[in-house]
Amino acid sequence: MPEQANRRRFLKLSALMTAASSCTSNKAVEEEGPGQLGKAVSAYGERSPFEKVARMTPDVKNPQVASSRTPLADIYGIITPNSLHFERHHSGVPGINPADHRLMIHGMVDRPLVFTLAELKRLPSVSRVHFVECSGNSGSEWSAKGAPDVIRAHGLASCSEWTGVPLKTLLEEAGVKPEAKWLVAEGADACKMSRSIPLNKAMDDILVAYAQNGEAIRPEQGYPLRLVVPGWEGNINVKWLRRIKVSDTPYYTKDETSKYTELMPDGKAWIFTWPMDAKSFITYPSGGQKVDGAGFLEITGLAWSGRGKIAKVEVSTDGGQTWQAAALQEPVFSRAFTRFRLPWQWDGKEATIVSRAIDETGYVQPAREELGAVRGKNSNYHNNATKPWKIAVDGSVTNA
Repeated sequence: MPEQANRRRFLKLSALMTAASSCTSNKAVEEEGPGQLGKAVSAYGERSPFEKVARMTPDVKNPQVASSRTPLADIYGIITPNSLHFERHHSGVPGINPADHRLMIHGMVDRPLVFTLAELKRLPSVSRVHFVECSGNSGSEWSAKGAPDVIRAHGLASCSEWTGVPLKTLLEEAGVKPEAKWLVAEGADACKMSRSIPLNKAMDDILVAYAQNGEAIRPEQGYPLRLVVPGWEGNINVKWLRRIKVSDTPYYTKDETSKYTELMPDGKAWIFTWPMDAKSFITYPSGGQKVDGAGFLEITGLAWSGRGKIAKVEVSTDGGQTWQAAALQEPVFSRAFTRFRLPWQWDGKEATIVSRAIDETGYVQPAREELGAVRGKNSNYHNNATKPWKIAVDGSVTNA
């Protein structure tokens, strides 16, 4: 064999032996285990210290009568983590011992009943995914100036899997009298939050919920019991539920007369405007964010309707002149958040992006001008208008 070939063969064998030795050495290191032990197991999980996403809290003198908002631009999928679900309180969060808590059902029933939490948990339960949205969500968008650039204006909405007993089960056990048409639900907070609800809704899909996303409802969300009224304004989902009175008339409580009514241009006020109409907005790119240069990106956002499932979401990248159908992420639940996505090649020029939702009833989410033509601008509630964002040449995203 020529000397040059022998040399090449020797070098090849040497390289193979070196690699094998390295593998053996690495394996030995691996078998020794880590050089330093990590954090020990814990009784209750915590997120990584590198994750800093938090609710947006108000800077007010009386935080007991305020709200904190879900950072929707930082949420993945459709389920809101319990710790990031928005809050809205009228008298702070009560500290309730579940062993002492009771739910009373009385009024126009054959058998007035009082339930403990343990008794409710023995009854047949269901789990359903539904959004809860404060009717004041996006209220600041009524004005011509609109909300700040950040997505804070839309954060009074969240979506969870709720577990509990259908209210229908409890009412049937109590024996509702034939002449009954309404009920009033009351909470155990200091302001005794109370709302009138039609009996036909109560016998349809309302839950008396005690769990959220697989664990007990958090105190801010009504621990140990709350109503979940699918698709209807958040205030009617009475938290810290303690009493349900069945009647033949609504009660016109302070929380559905002085508040949560809508003042029309002619001076009259709408009352009992319960369902939250179809709504959507883009969470990326959205106000306060910055696109890192031209090129491919995925436009994504959330859509929901209080009247059923989202059937379609359309996205415009030219300020509403033309529209494209976005993909809806499965599963699509009724009266729940639906995630939509649209691939987009941004050319680096100024652009205005906006989405609009269409629900299964055929209702199309209106632009702010269309909504204002019907409702005026005196109301603080039920603003489901489309939300445009402007992307500047430098990639910064602001309120359009």
